[in-house]
Amino acid sequence: MVGSRRVPEGPAPDPAVQKLRIRYAKRGRMRFTSTRDFQRALERAVRKAGLPMAYSAGFHPHPKISYANAAPTGAASEAEYVEISLTSSVEPESVRADLDAALPEGLDVVEVADAAELPGALADHLQGSLWALRFRGAGEEPGRDAVESAVQAFLGTEELHVTRMMKKGPRELDVRGAVLAMTVPGDVPPEVPAAPGDVVVLATVRHTTPTVRPEEIWGALRQVGGLELRRPVSTRLRQGPLQGAEVAASLAG
Repeated sequence: MVGSRRVPEGPAPDPAVQKLRIRYAKRGRMRFTSTRDFQRALERAVRKAGLPMAYSAGFHPHPKISYANAAPTGAASEAEYVEISLTSSVEPESVRADLDAALPEGLDVVEVADAAELPGALADHLQGSLWALRFRGAGEEPGRDAVESAVQAFLGTEELHVTRMMKKGPRELDVRGAVLAMTVPGDVPPEVPAAPGDVVVLATVRHTTPTVRPEEIWGALRQVGGLELRRPVSTRLRQGPLQGAEVAASLAG
């Protein structure tokens, strides 16, 4: 019949009965994987692990996977999050082990929890990130003292803008307004593979729209401190709810 609506043949997909919240890490060379690269890797991994994935309806069903606030390409992370929907209940720890084994080395599943046992939606909890910016060899030139001076100058500034090229053209971002805290710690966090002579800067960043990236913090530090700092290796240590100027260490719950 002319004008009739096409309907996919076959039975409707099985309904989702469980949603799992997954925290994974991007380590080593895997920090160069893009969001799309990870999506393809995860879809292969859930098939390899034999998980009872729930699928969307329609002519082109897709596994029900929700991605949230991925780290930029080139940044490592200990706190990336994704949610998957399943058609039967599975023990979260078994999913963690199976997915971790199925993903490439460097994409490591750290923690899995039943989302029904966690309050609220995932996106509502991703309010801020704790970033570690590792400046290689900065302890030699320009020197740790100079980096600490740049951090103090940054914190003493009310506004500090950098330019990001967006699809619609350049846009000014206030980096200072997004950074809640910044320090040069005496002890480097164990998740950061620092070498002798490296200087690490920790920055707590509120998620804004758009979210300020580590490379923009780097640009702001160079701007305010007058330093020729090389591009840092950045690692997201935490991502989750903000508690004052701290990011809660939890599975976004």
